[in-house]
Amino acid sequence: MKRYLNMSLVMALLTVAFVFSSCKKDDEMPDKPIITLTEVGHDNSKHTHPGHDLHLEADVLADGLISRIDIEIHQESGNGFEIEKAYTDGKYIGIKNIEFHEHIDIPADAPLGEYHLHFTVTDKEGQQTTVECHIEIVEDDDDDEHEHSHNE
Repeated sequence: MKRYLNMSLVMALLTVAFVFSSCKKDDEMPDKPIITLTEVGHDNSKHTHPGHDLHLEADVLADGLISRIDIEIHQESGNGFEIEKAYTDGKYIGIKNIEFHEHIDIPADAPLGEYHLHFTVTDKEGQQTTVECHIEIVEDDDDDEHEHSHNE
């Protein structure tokens, strides 16, 4: 009988230890997303023109898997002109490691001047990381910078 109690006690302790170690691993949050802007504007010029698009590339690592990507471009001063773009479905969502490559349309009526770009990634755990970059919308000089090929 004593042997049975000892064996039962050992099994109970092992079960409790397993439950606590399992719960601890399940409760650990993955790291917040990591973002590296690799190109903002053609050839990383950090500028674009009204009526054109802004070439944008970034490397993203999200251990908690990407839930959404938000792009916000707003004027540094002036009338508060703002461009917003959200990616909530498609090729980036539910993925851990991506190479983001998109062209953000800049309206023809976008005022010239200095802007601030916010690139935010939210993972499926609700964790967010934002990186920022200064850009300019400048007068179109009719060069061919927006005429380039992409390997998508």
